[in-house]
Amino acid sequence: MTGRDRLPAWSLFAALIAMAGLPIYIHAPKFYVDSYGTSLAAMGFTLAALRLIDVVQDPALGWLAEATRPNRRIGVALAVALMVASLAALFAVAPPVAPLVWFALCLTGLFSAFSFLTICFYAEGVAKAGNLGPQGHLRLAGWREGGSLLGVCLAATAPVVLGAVSAQPFTAFAVVFAAVALLATLAMNREWRGHPASPSPGPIALFRPILADPLSRRLLLIALLNAAPVAVTSTLFLFFVESRLAAPGWEGPLLLLFFLAAALSTPVWSLLARRFSPRPVLLSAMTLAILAFLWTLGLGTGDLIPFALVSAASGAALGADLTLLPAIFASRLAQTGTPEAAAFGLWSFVSKLSLALAALIILPALDALGFQPGQTNGESALLSLTLIYAGLPCVLKIIAIGLLALTRLPDPTKEP
Repeated sequence: MTGRDRLPAWSLFAALIAMAGLPIYIHAPKFYVDSYGTSLAAMGFTLAALRLIDVVQDPALGWLAEATRPNRRIGVALAVALMVASLAALFAVAPPVAPLVWFALCLTGLFSAFSFLTICFYAEGVAKAGNLGPQGHLRLAGWREGGSLLGVCLAATAPVVLGAVSAQPFTAFAVVFAAVALLATLAMNREWRGHPASPSPGPIALFRPILADPLSRRLLLIALLNAAPVAVTSTLFLFFVESRLAAPGWEGPLLLLFFLAAALSTPVWSLLARRFSPRPVLLSAMTLAILAFLWTLGLGTGDLIPFALVSAASGAALGADLTLLPAIFASRLAQTGTPEAAAFGLWSFVSKLSLALAALIILPALDALGFQPGQTNGESALLSLTLIYAGLPCVLKIIAIGLLALTRLPDPTKEP
């Protein structure tokens, strides 16, 4: 590793983006319910609407990132400023209007900045990896995804730790986030490379090369199918721990274990992929995920330690998904010369679409099968919860494995 690589800067910026992701789905709703008495029903409807906006806008943000590419350093700085201001307004400012309206406005700004930065970051990584040598995509992915997962861990634990030293832990969290944002922006400042201005095609023309390439379409479909199991388990995780395992209060430690396992596994997967090529390594990780899901099918009340092992194994498998699939996709973009920002706009769209579909389909289905969260459920309802939580991901993962096995992949270890 040479000083010119500056890969730690990429890891730090990835951590910054990830820190802004967790409050969207975990911290903010509970904070507003506890602090301002917002009803759960209204909060759920608002979050669903915001998630829909987030999914729909990603392709448009991909086009915007490509159109503003000559001034990417300025665009990134503005987006970071918007993200910091939105998070500070969300946690550190008393709502000047109705709390739910303020919540929606702040999260809209946070969503938009988060998505734009993610697209720019991954798009810039295509050019960066090309300058790192034959294994550039995998080397960069290891640093980037490791930093991202460590950022998730930091965001998960910071409010609890800050609560021990501050009467307003979420205000303190906003301050810490602003400090990390400043450091990460300064560290990455030299990495955003300006490009000569060129005529910007319309959104349809910009996305046409990606969608016209059969392999790119296949990789997007694999990404959707491979993300779907995580979307299902993320949607039902709290319910499974509380009702099936009867272990309320253990959700936080188990989540932390899951993300730590993912973070610690990323350099290992990257190293294995550089040695043996990405396809067999990724297939092995996907098989590990299936084995973890299958073991979960047999768990019940009190099986906390076995589920902790499942969380560690599935977290480690997720580390491969997050490290290798984007690297493979980036390698294909480098081979075809496809506009990177637009392509990663679609990649982000596909990833978030799985979360939206899970929330839209899984929760109503579970309700129709008789499961009631926070209530005493019969064995039939608990079995339905288990089958959806662990059985459905097995089916989706098997389909993704079959599709991946039949796909001829670009090799990220070689120059395009």
